[in-house]
Amino acid sequence: MIFSTTSSTTLFTCNTTPRVSASPSTSRAACLLKSSCGGASRRSRSSFLVLCASKLSEAIDGKKSSTSSTVAAAPVFASSSAYDQDEISAPRTFLDARTEQDLLLGIQKEAEAGRLPINVAQGMEELYHNYRNAVFHSGHPKAHEIVLSNMAVALDRIFMDVRDPFQFSPHHKAIREPFDYYLFGQKYISPLLDFRNSFLGNSSLFDEMEKKLQQGENVILISNHQTEADPAIISLLLESTNPFIAENMICVAGDRVVTDPLCKPFSMGRNLLCVYSKKHMNDDPELIDMKRRANTKSLKEMAMLLRVGSKVIWIAPSGGRDRPDPVTKEWYPAPFDASSVDNMRRLVEHAGVPGHIYPLAILCYDVMPPPAQVEKEIGEKRVISFHGVGLSVAPKISYQEITATLEDPEEAKNAFSELLYSSVCEQYDVLRSAIHGKQGLAASTPTVSLSQPWE
Repeated sequence: MIFSTTSSTTLFTCNTTPRVSASPSTSRAACLLKSSCGGASRRSRSSFLVLCASKLSEAIDGKKSSTSSTVAAAPVFASSSAYDQDEISAPRTFLDARTEQDLLLGIQKEAEAGRLPINVAQGMEELYHNYRNAVFHSGHPKAHEIVLSNMAVALDRIFMDVRDPFQFSPHHKAIREPFDYYLFGQKYISPLLDFRNSFLGNSSLFDEMEKKLQQGENVILISNHQTEADPAIISLLLESTNPFIAENMICVAGDRVVTDPLCKPFSMGRNLLCVYSKKHMNDDPELIDMKRRANTKSLKEMAMLLRVGSKVIWIAPSGGRDRPDPVTKEWYPAPFDASSVDNMRRLVEHAGVPGHIYPLAILCYDVMPPPAQVEKEIGEKRVISFHGVGLSVAPKISYQEITATLEDPEEAKNAFSELLYSSVCEQYDVLRSAIHGKQGLAASTPTVSLSQPWE
């Protein structure tokens, strides 16, 4: 049975206040910490799982992963057992919930006690309803248990961060212990994916990438970007075959995913390089200089990482998420910013370590589409659905080979960016035919071979 939002208890109906508002002090702190390696934070109760270089070959060759067997398995529950001593004393308002009513009344209780801002409480309730409806739409026989388990942990982590905000460093390493935020995010997003109608394009190229990473080389994924859940979706589609990429991918992340209380716990489970998007650079004139300095620091962090080697970095040079055409309502990859592509290319070339740039396409907007327009305020509405998704990669593209006959640097820069974008669009069309066109594996082309390795 699928429950509708209108038939459920609604505790907050006031919509006159933005769901989440970030003060200037909060924004300034978003990506700035004294430590450049992600080890220091205001909340120091969590440590980081570090994969030693000596284990790289073993991790790739053995395809070992603590999560690789969970891709299509169900039920999918988020674990709540990884609390350390400090966390045991925290309020268990949500972890002790046994019913939907317990969760919703818990939100109300904490808001009335002044421990939850009303706009955050509204967002938490809305998130619960939308997530529940999406999971129930999947038809899973244990949908009720999945929703209750996953949302209890999600609400608990959101509440914990509101009480003691986590601050992201320019280079944030995924928090894997004592609480595994990566696994939490994977198990939360997994029930939203219709794996029977999801597809992976050119899977052999991901194997090629892992071999290059094993050899100490760098891999850059130039991609479109559709939802806040993109990193989790990419990992879910790869973890059965390429767990090293799934768990070690470093995402270039905008400031909104590290400042929005409803998003932060999920971001804490990803490896991030925090930057301020060009789309939001001028939102507050007083913060422009701070944002530029933060971006410069993050670029230096990226350069240091690339010099070490064996890094896989995912970046969306459009500067934000894809959005539908306002007239046709069609979704398509947003155009790339040629300067962003060129900056990434130069960082790779100057690293002193071989690096390879691959065009990557992702189609997943149905799962969690962004607002129709770019919003300045933090705290967007999370629309959530159960749907098939797609991921595809094309062969690496060499800047030198593409631009060998071009003498004008500006022309060369634009030509390289346009070729990457064209490849992403070509792959996206194949994924769209497979998923929205209902062609499935038959949508494969000579350049994009679709598969479902999780089946």
